[in-house]
Amino acid sequence: MSAIASVTPVGLTDGRTRVVIESVTPAVDGGRFPIKRVLGDVVVVEADCFADGHDVVACALLWRQAGASHWRNTAMQALGNDRWRAAFVVDAIGAWQYSVCAWVDPFLSWRHDFARRVDADDLRIAARSGAQLIEQAASRASKGDDGPLLQAWAAELAQALERGAAIDELRLLALDESRSAVAQRHPDLRHALTSPQTYGVTVERERARFSAWYEFFPRSASADAARHGTFADCEAWLPYVQRMGFDVIYFPPIHPIGRSRRKGRNNTLDPSADDVGSPWAIGAAEGGHEAILGALGTLADFRRLVGRAADHGIEVALDIAFQCAPDHPWVSEHPEWFKKRADGSIQYAENPPKKYQDIYPFDFESAQWREMWLALAGVMSFWAEQGVRIFRVDNPHTKAFPFWEWAIAHLRSTYPDLVFLSEAFTRPRVMHRLAKIGFSQSYTYYTWRNTKEELTEYFTELSQGPGREYFRPNVWPNTPDILPAALQFGGRPAAMARVTLAATLAANYGLYGPVYELLESQALRSGGEEYLDSEKYERRVWDRTRPDSLADFIGVLNRARRDNKALQSDAGLHFLKVDNEQLIAYAKSTPAGATPESANTVVCVVNLDPHHVQSGWVEMDLAALGIDAHQAYQMHDLITGAHFLWHGARNFVSLDPHSCPAHVMQLRTRLQRENDFDYFL
Repeated sequence: MSAIASVTPVGLTDGRTRVVIESVTPAVDGGRFPIKRVLGDVVVVEADCFADGHDVVACALLWRQAGASHWRNTAMQALGNDRWRAAFVVDAIGAWQYSVCAWVDPFLSWRHDFARRVDADDLRIAARSGAQLIEQAASRASKGDDGPLLQAWAAELAQALERGAAIDELRLLALDESRSAVAQRHPDLRHALTSPQTYGVTVERERARFSAWYEFFPRSASADAARHGTFADCEAWLPYVQRMGFDVIYFPPIHPIGRSRRKGRNNTLDPSADDVGSPWAIGAAEGGHEAILGALGTLADFRRLVGRAADHGIEVALDIAFQCAPDHPWVSEHPEWFKKRADGSIQYAENPPKKYQDIYPFDFESAQWREMWLALAGVMSFWAEQGVRIFRVDNPHTKAFPFWEWAIAHLRSTYPDLVFLSEAFTRPRVMHRLAKIGFSQSYTYYTWRNTKEELTEYFTELSQGPGREYFRPNVWPNTPDILPAALQFGGRPAAMARVTLAATLAANYGLYGPVYELLESQALRSGGEEYLDSEKYERRVWDRTRPDSLADFIGVLNRARRDNKALQSDAGLHFLKVDNEQLIAYAKSTPAGATPESANTVVCVVNLDPHHVQSGWVEMDLAALGIDAHQAYQMHDLITGAHFLWHGARNFVSLDPHSCPAHVMQLRTRLQRENDFDYFL
């Protein structure tokens, strides 16, 4: 197939091009946007390729890293009904491209018909045509040993015809399998067609697909209520976060906080002199988005923290919030970047009835949009220079889509390992557009999905719907902005169930801690979702040694995620039947093609009722899970360490939410246990 590499994948055709290419998958919006993969993934491509009549069609998959001068290729295999498939491995981070090339193949068509001929005269005439086709293939094989081999084959076939060789000899010679394979490496591509659309792949590092985030406020990292937290205090938290198994710590904005219109505790408009304000009100006389709040430390202190976190296997993610406090330097230096009200004053942010008087949003219809774009991209570039490789972007849906598409591509041209998390709780199409244009991960509606029906429908959509090619969910049971009703009224059992669901349904999840593990659940007002005494507006002191903390439980969950490949991908999820609406059951398995040492299945059953014991019969899909219906199999509970011996498809489960509301069980068949200690002895 080496000749395919010379075919440029553009749809240049003429009237003699008879082949059709349709329904190339995967493709996002017909190829307008790239699919997403991580380093080492296999990209499986399929297409419908066919032509008029009965001639044989051949096709090849073409792929390359974006910007490479040559395309690599491999033959596509027929699946039946004119559907074809091939695959390639993405072995470098960055942008990749693929396309499909198809053609009516004269040699294969001749060979197909020749094998079916029975009339001697027809067969001899066809053999002459075959000799000519082989000779033409030899002329295309200009390099290496293929040309002489094919030339000799054509000559041998012609000589056999001249000496009147028997039909069986001609048939055996013309249909020689090994030499036919050589001829197929040099097809006649004069009338080949390539798909008019070149399809893209964004290849990211593994962290984009699998991560566990832990959010805390650096200013609350101090154990002393009288002292503001510092980056040095954050360093002291690293062993704690590491023990819980998180690999990303995420900080709200670390910049100077505006003093003008500063908010007080619980979002009041009358702050006291010692109120610290909201970190999202960015900018003051000391600087803006490239400055650090002095009470936290210096830039050198921050860089030291990034390095110390890496020593613990943890990355530091920074919040990118493109908005300004009224006293941000840009407000006076570039007033044209902000919207004006009718009275000429700058419009503060609002989402009626909510008002954010301490924040000015940018105007993405400003006449000076180019300068503003460069300045905003420069902010992210600055922090990338300090060693940050993960950005959680605040409210990206309130900024222009073209900006994000340009900025992310621009930044990745220098820092290809950047990961971007979209914090967009907004309409579905807006969330999906942000994912398409470059965001690695996306916030989801999980926070408000509570019932069995809601969870099943939503995660089936996320894992099996068309968005799976580009939309990577990152699920959060809570955030500094959202204390959902389930956590307000469900107590410890609800907190355990919700984090279990988050950690096992999705490969990327996060927690706003330590409020989560310490079970803070009091809302600011009845019916609302704001935390009382929210860290958004004040410093807090946390006793992380409390005996009722969920830290150990969360650590067990994260250990299960680390040790089971099935939980490190959003693929392979399917829900199991269970005859109780208060129980939800599902299995996650490693994708097809996983190596034997990494292949595994995890089965989860969660009690959605935080108040009562719930029981039911779980129906296992034995065939899908590769379980012999006549053999017992072991379920190893990764939370409690218990082992259960299950038989057949239906097995009984009972979960008391006040002890543990969930099973997270590793499936172990007899074959998987044959060299292990037998737990049933």
